[in-house]
Amino acid sequence: MDYFNFREGELYAEDLKVRDLAEKYGTPLYIYSQSTLERHLRAFERALAPHPHQVCYSVKSNSNLAVIALMAKLGVGFDVVSEGELRRVKAAGGDVRKAVFSGVGKTDEELRYALNEGILCLNVESAEELAAVSRTAASLGVKAPVALRVNPDVDARTLPAISTGLKNNKFGISIEEAFALYLKMAEDPHLKISGIDCHIGSQMTSTLPILETADILIKLYKRLKEHGISVDHIDLGGGLGVTYDAEMPPSPDDFFSGIIERFRGLDCKIFIEPGRAMVANAGILACKVIYKKHNGDKKFIVTDGGMNDLIRPALYNAHMTIVNAHERPESGAERCDIVGPVCESDDFLGRDRLLNAEDGDILAVRGAGAYGSSMSSCYNSRRLACEIMVSGASARVVRRRQSFEELWERESV
Repeated sequence: MDYFNFREGELYAEDLKVRDLAEKYGTPLYIYSQSTLERHLRAFERALAPHPHQVCYSVKSNSNLAVIALMAKLGVGFDVVSEGELRRVKAAGGDVRKAVFSGVGKTDEELRYALNEGILCLNVESAEELAAVSRTAASLGVKAPVALRVNPDVDARTLPAISTGLKNNKFGISIEEAFALYLKMAEDPHLKISGIDCHIGSQMTSTLPILETADILIKLYKRLKEHGISVDHIDLGGGLGVTYDAEMPPSPDDFFSGIIERFRGLDCKIFIEPGRAMVANAGILACKVIYKKHNGDKKFIVTDGGMNDLIRPALYNAHMTIVNAHERPESGAERCDIVGPVCESDDFLGRDRLLNAEDGDILAVRGAGAYGSSMSSCYNSRRLACEIMVSGASARVVRRRQSFEELWERESV
């Protein structure tokens, strides 16, 4: 559910017309809905309420300071994958002591920074990284809170590019290797065993993979208990899918109901790391139609938004719903590709779409709140888009449009 809806043929962001916002702030323009973000968090909190838990917002999905600050205000923790993301959390007023640090390639400098800042948990991805964590903690005179990221070899049934829980993925440690490492960790004076971590992939539309994963992690939890090793949490990662087109993912209540049942009686918290499910449908990308173009029988709608603004379609061949912010008669719709101005053949927002649009119209790419702005670039020396946050009938700029001079301000001749 989101707060981007049509009223009398006009698309609104909460109580503001998208076309008016595009005219005021220019395009391409990212528009976020605060009410949608709040609604989505409430849904997660309600679903997990029967068991002690912590929601850790996945910063990589949308790292805008305003989004992070809102999450901090609502009391959530954070999942970060770099020192830069951890510094963003701190800059936005988030509590680093409620943050978990994931990722396969943490440097010594990143580990040192995280431990000095009082990170809640380091999600460790290899024996080599565990040795680096122990060495860094020893140099600082602290005990590092750690969880091993387990790779359960479970198919998340999602796109190969966003699958992370199979044995041929770079992420995590096998169950048997993890068990042996936990035994070693228990004897290391510089490590504090905190949890068990896992993340099998993104955009899951079935509960079966996450339930299979939970069963594997709980089995490991009980095996560790038998050897006198306790953990204070099991982190199931993120992965709940969203509706981009015709997908029908489960609600948070349905997604977590089986997990809550499995955790009944366990003396540990549930951690989750939602990102896409929190912010995807809380944002749209508004673009202006520049031209309509024909190459023989092939029709194109050329917009001022390109793959540098939103790379998901080009990178993953991801399908994202695209609508005209001003509804036009269906009788005038044409089958076309919606493309951008970037000098690449794969610069497209949507292919083979039925759409009625004219020059100057505003198109809205729905579901763009996650992995849109956070993956954007200045390719072709195109400026980073403006981003605004809407709350009711008010809007505020949360990232101004980049100036041309800022494109090269860190360079020299």
